Amino acid sequence: MKAWGLQDYVSHQAMDREHQHHYRLQKVCARHNLPHFDTLSLSEKFKLAHLTPSQALCRETVLALLASPVLLTFPSLDEFISAVRMRCHIVEAARHTAMDFHTERVDRPVDYWEYQEDKGFLLKPGKCLIEALQQATQPQVSGKLYAFSCYRATEYVILLGIALEARFSHPALLSKIVAQWQQQPIASGRFHDVFLHEWGSNEDPLPPTWFVPGDRVWFRNPDDASSDIEGYEGSWVIYLGQGLFANFWQPQRPYDLQTKAIELFHWRHGVRQSDQGGLFMDEEAVAKLVQQTCQDPVKVRHITDRMLRLRDPKGVYAEGGCLDTTRESPRWVRPGTTDIALPSLAH
Repeated sequence: MKAWGLQDYVSHQAMDREHQHHYRLQKVCARHNLPHFDTLSLSEKFKLAHLTPSQALCRETVLALLASPVLLTFPSLDEFISAVRMRCHIVEAARHTAMDFHTERVDRPVDYWEYQEDKGFLLKPGKCLIEALQQATQPQVSGKLYAFSCYRATEYVILLGIALEARFSHPALLSKIVAQWQQQPIASGRFHDVFLHEWGSNEDPLPPTWFVPGDRVWFRNPDDASSDIEGYEGSWVIYLGQGLFANFWQPQRPYDLQTKAIELFHWRHGVRQSDQGGLFMDEEAVAKLVQQTCQDPVKVRHITDRMLRLRDPKGVYAEGGCLDTTRESPRWVRPGTTDIALPSLAH
């Protein structure tokens, strides 16, 4: 905590019987700076702007974790430090990630990836997984935009963060992940189960504005009709800190919470029918409506009051908004404490 410059904000309790140490923000500090566990303005409240970007990101991440509304247990100090570093890696990767959003077409850099119908995109033999992920997601590296869904993009960004940390702290784990991606990549629900911890639940939801840099966050489309269009059921993003969420289409223009909510609201107004009878989303129409709404404070207040509520349960479209009840972040990676069990290695 001293190294991070946070010792003056932290309350520490040694729990000798359990060989544990309990850290949290001092109560007065938390109550004054983070009412209702709201971390969106954390950077401003703690005046982090004078730090270098990497220092500010690291400090904001630790402060947000210290302000957690639920007990977060780490098996070791090393694992906690790795967790912070992974979150920072994920944020840095998300800031540089851009894609060609497409629901029917996908592609990857052919020098690094090979597509197989039954397996998806495999890492080519001899290729570095970290480089392959950067080439696929970061056009400033590859010089090209590749077609992704936002869900798959978050997987690549998270996997990159895990791989960067494993290269430093657990090379054997990285070698196993590389072998996995050469033989059978992990995606969708299996990716969640293998690589991610999930905090909160529908029954015990997290506070709606408690976000930690590096969180994977889902914003649900609460409109029944437009959510039937593939790719518009909701939006998967990474929380970047400073009240901003990754924008994988225009990374230089990340979303704040209000703008993201307004965009999802206007999806219901962008539904169009093609000549073949199918439904599609008119993104240009949505963008114009968002721009118009943001210039009208009354509309902004009306829409955000409606949207910034916790979402309804799956299959229900009633009074809920777009905010999810959970957050997701990487599992442990250190030797001896990692809980990443790759399918080919699981017993």
